[in-house]
Amino acid sequence: MAAFIFGAATFNSVTAQEISDNALGLRVGGGNGYGAEVSYQRAVGMDNNRLEFDLGWRNDSHYDAIKLVGLYQWIWNIEGGFNWYLGAGAGLGNYDDNRHNDNDYRDGAFGLIAGDVGIEYNFDFPLLLSLDFRPEIGFSDYVDHNDFSPDIALGIRYQF
Repeated sequence: MAAFIFGAATFNSVTAQEISDNALGLRVGGGNGYGAEVSYQRAVGMDNNRLEFDLGWRNDSHYDAIKLVGLYQWIWNIEGGFNWYLGAGAGLGNYDDNRHNDNDYRDGAFGLIAGDVGIEYNFDFPLLLSLDFRPEIGFSDYVDHNDFSPDIALGIRYQF
């Protein structure tokens, strides 16, 4: 019985991972033209799950846009400081079309649903690096809007 308890405790400590209560930084890359997002993560519950909120913007010669995405993520330890995670969420945004000479284009709001899968490395000092894939499906009446956006980004966050 003592061997079983020792083995279970050892297995639990090997598979358990620590995630910080908070992390703040940037998520850089993106699909559909979103080059950077301010990113905040907050741990929730006792199972190493978290919420992530990303505020992104885009500015180019064709349009200006801003979006806010919220995700719930489940985190699992791989080994050492490496974790992988899955998530799901939704978001809202607004776009301003700069091509006002064409009646097919207009300004407006959009909604989206998103999935999320990624890998992260938690350094011994308060830095978290991640690489994730976040496919998004958008809902809008924008004529030149692609409903699917494969969003890939590198995250750099300070943990506290």
